[in-house]
Order: sequence, then structure tokens, then C-alpha cells
Amino acid sequence: MTDVAIVLGTRPEVIRLAPVIRACRRSGVEHAVIHTGQRYPETHDIAFFDRLDLPEPEYTLGVGSAPQGEQTGEMLIGLEEVLREVSPGVVLVQGDTNSALAGAIAAGKLDTKLGHVEAGIRSFDRTTPEEMNRIVADHASDLLFPPTEREENYLVRQGVSRLRITITGNTVVDATRHHRDIARKESTVLEDLGLEGREYFLMTTQRGATVDDPARFERLVSGIGRAGVEHDRDVIYPIHPRARERLETFGIELPDRIRRIEPRDYLDLLRLEAAAEVILTDSADVQERACILGVPCVTTCGDADRPETIEVGANRHGSCDPERIVRSVAEMVDRSGNWRNPFGDGDAAERILAELPVESTTDDLDPWARDGVTLEPSPGRSRPR
Repeated sequence: MTDVAIVLGTRPEVIRLAPVIRACRRSGVEHAVIHTGQRYPETHDIAFFDRLDLPEPEYTLGVGSAPQGEQTGEMLIGLEEVLREVSPGVVLVQGDTNSALAGAIAAGKLDTKLGHVEAGIRSFDRTTPEEMNRIVADHASDLLFPPTEREENYLVRQGVSRLRITITGNTVVDATRHHRDIARKESTVLEDLGLEGREYFLMTTQRGATVDDPARFERLVSGIGRAGVEHDRDVIYPIHPRARERLETFGIELPDRIRRIEPRDYLDLLRLEAAAEVILTDSADVQERACILGVPCVTTCGDADRPETIEVGANRHGSCDPERIVRSVAEMVDRSGNWRNPFGDGDAAERILAELPVESTTDDLDPWARDGVTLEPSPGRSRPR
């Protein structure tokens, strides 16, 4: 019998669950990683595991891209077969993907305990599949691991018992710190591009609502280009193929200060983020990492998906308005690292492991007793066992 089955299927899940996988390995906890193959071909993601110094997953389902229902159904079929073979004490899922949804349903059908990493996050937009995936996974879970008190409060207001909830911090802190060290050793992106730290802005744009709307996209690049001119900075733009295609289709010319480069892998992007003076992004993942890395951020075109970053002063909402983008960059450019990290201290994975119904074969330090830890269980909840 395996103690823990870890279900994932996308690269963000691999990144955010990597600290949990490492914690299981350090503690001698029997675990199996099940990769659904939700987004990339199997060979691509195996290489990604290797890039992060992780062992290959024990099981790969190879589901691939498909319509929402078909993809989730194929995952359920594959997961049920693997989970019957593995017979885990608990299944762990993360976030809001179809892999998380399928893992949650499969665990419930097999009467297996379920833990949800990064529980309680809400956009309050039920038109998105991600929001429905989060809600189902949360309400199906026996153990919920919200990053902060904000998410805990969302869960309680939606009827989840506090006895099932443990605030752990966000594993993205653990992951960012560990992977930043790998990036420093392995990535040569700054040298390849001739960049010096804190002498450029970084831009990422991925939302279809932005790049598929010619007026919004043009206003966005205009504002970012003006910010680059005002502060005498080039803006490095690792452009997604979809965005490149839209620029050509719409006939949008990038301003001179925006320097378009080919898409970069996670470690290269992490090194670019860590050395940027300001990051302009519509990505929730990048908003989080910027806050953790101490790099000022401006959220463009859409809501700030991580409002904690706004509250602590690590982020400004620049929207798609050129004037507001320029003003927001001016407000953030000198604020490097001048805020409290709201996502925890980098020991989230250890706290999650301490809550699981498993036995460690090593004598690890109680993660709640570590020097510098400020997170404590809410009243009425037990400390990790």
C-alpha cells in the first residue's frame, strides 16, 4: 500500500507540488506520482521533471488535450485503474485544473481520503472551468490546505468545517526558492540576452481576453512601451506564439522599447523575473513569484488574481489603460522588496505532510516550531500531528 498518491497534469502543478514530492522523499513517505498528461506530450513533461531535479512520475496516463468533459472522463478512467492498484491512504491534488477535478472525483468514488493543496482560492466567476474545479475539489476534500487566512475564510463561509482546514502557506514559496537556486546554476538567459540585473522591465501576456482583442492589446503595448521610455528601460517580452500571431493579424507594431524574444522555459523565466526591475503581467503565477522574489509588479488587463500582493504593496493594478500603466510603473519602480511576503515562509510542504495520515521514517523537525515561522493554526484547530 502506498501512503500518498499525488495527482498532477500540468507544469504549474508539477512546480507547485515539487516541494511536496521532495518532502515525501526526505521523510521516507511511500508515494506515487500520477501524471495525467493534461497539457503536454509525455516526453516533454518527463524532461521538465528532470530539469527540476525530480524523479520521473511512477504513472503517466497520456490523456492529452480534449474538450473539457471528454478530457476529465478519460482522466477518471485512468485514475480509477491506477488508484485501485496503488491503494493509497490519501490522494493529493493541487489547484484548479481538470487533473485536480478528476483526482478529487476518483478519490471520492473509491472512498479514499482526499487532500487539496492551495484550497479556497476563488475568482467568484463561475463561468470559468477553473472556478468550478476549485469548488468541487474543495467540497470533496477531507483535508484542505489554504495558503492564507483569506482562503480559509472563503471555505468556512461556503460551509467547510474548520476542523478539515489547515493554513499552510503556499508551496509556490517553497518551489520558487528551491528552483531559483537551480536557475542560478543552470540558466544562462541573462548572459545570452546581454542583460544586467535591475536594468530592464519584464512583460508577460497570456490571457485570451487581452491578446484576442485588438484594441486592448494595442493599448496594453502602448502603455508598456511608454513606461519603458519614461524610465529608459527596455521591456523584455517572451512572446507566446498565440500573441505573436495576433500581433501580425491585427497589424500591431510593438513600440521600440519592447524587445520581443522567443518563449523561455520555466527556469529561464524565473531568472528573468528575479533580475527584473519591474514585472508587468496578467498571470496569477507571475504575480505570486514577483511578490516572493521581491520584484515590483504591475498587473495588466484584468483583475489582480492574487489580491494579497496588492494589499502588501507588491503589486499595482495597471489595467489596459496606457496612462494607468505608466502611473503604476512609476509608483512601483523604487519599491523593490519593500513588503511582507503574504504567502508563507517556505515550509508549506512540510506542514502539508504533517497533516497527512502517514508515518515518516525520519525524525523531521516539527514544521510549526521552526525559527521564523509566523503561521499558526486558527483557534479550534489542532496543531499538526
